[in-house]
Amino acid sequence: MTVKRSIFAEKVANKIARLGLTAPAILLLEAHKPLSFISSQLLLVAQPTLDLFLTKPSTRDLADLLADSAQVEQLIVNLESKMAQETASREIG
Repeated sequence: MTVKRSIFAEKVANKIARLGLTAPAILLLEAHKPLSFISSQLLLVAQPTLDLFLTKPSTRDLADLLADSAQVEQLIVNLESKMAQETASREIG
């Protein structure tokens, strides 16, 4: 995994955590892990429409992330780590 891809995966994990969607995202990613490649291809097909709402690089980077099962697994690990940090901070505070 390149540094650029790992930075993008970390940004995605941070955004999901900020939105408070860590647990649902983990559940969704785990459940649809076998279909992640197909999802990446669907993103590429829908890219012209998505580019109206998102930047081109982010759509492409998300499709690349979903196309690689190792990156999907790394995203899940990042999200689980963030969820553990959130839980620990709630218990302390």
